Amino acid sequence: MKKNILIAPSILSADFSKLREEIKKAEDAGADMIHVDVMDGCFVPNITIGPLIVEAARRCTDLPLDVHLMIEAPHRFIKDFADAGSDIITIHAEAYGEDIRKGRSRTICKIDEGRVIEALDQIRSLGKKAGISLNPDSSFCIENVLADAQMILIMSVHPGFGGQKFIPDAL
Repeated sequence: MKKNILIAPSILSADFSKLREEIKKAEDAGADMIHVDVMDGCFVPNITIGPLIVEAARRCTDLPLDVHLMIEAPHRFIKDFADAGSDIITIHAEAYGEDIRKGRSRTICKIDEGRVIEALDQIRSLGKKAGISLNPDSSFCIENVLADAQMILIMSVHPGFGGQKFIPDAL
């Protein structure tokens, strides 16, 4: 099996007042694409950016933009991020799960595979590559959606914050 490993630095910690320069540094360092972490404060406890920053990033680079939606009901915003210039839109299977919240943590009980596939189809229908992401403790059977996704993102930290310790079991 051929492995395609790509380098996709995130702009999460970029100085957005110098976005062009920050992205240029990533390009000069050999980035294959630019990763954009989108968080809504609901699916994960942090809030980051929206389509306007993706639009700004698109104007700064010809590299593919890999937009990672860590948001609830991502289907509501897929078109906005596609129109903003995303090349790849990655959703979390867990965004379509019934959950039990315990403080700031979230335990997924059952993921609606049909809704995951519908969201991946929506992304592809807009001419974008569809990605699927799995949290470290996910029980979702990814084999059932492999035909619908062009990229798989296996999280090696729990989504929501940078600076976490790597979870070796993710490998």
